Amino acid sequence: MKASELRAKSVDALKSELLDLRRAQFSLRMQAATQQLTKVDQIGKVRKDIARVRTVLTEKLNAEKA
Repeated sequence: MKASELRAKSVDALKSELLDLRRAQFSLRMQAATQQLTKVDQIGKVRKDIARVRTVLTEKLNAEKA
């Protein structure tokens, strides 16, 4: 997921995306804890996607205030 793709989305869509990513992160953490996770790099990818979404969301919210 690229930041340019995220910037094209609305604030509501970004919030929805963030919720989905957090659920995916929780699921991956539970799989890792029970040793069912085979692709451990997925955790890092989801974390970075969450950071991207939060960054773009903050940019959009700050732009609305200004």
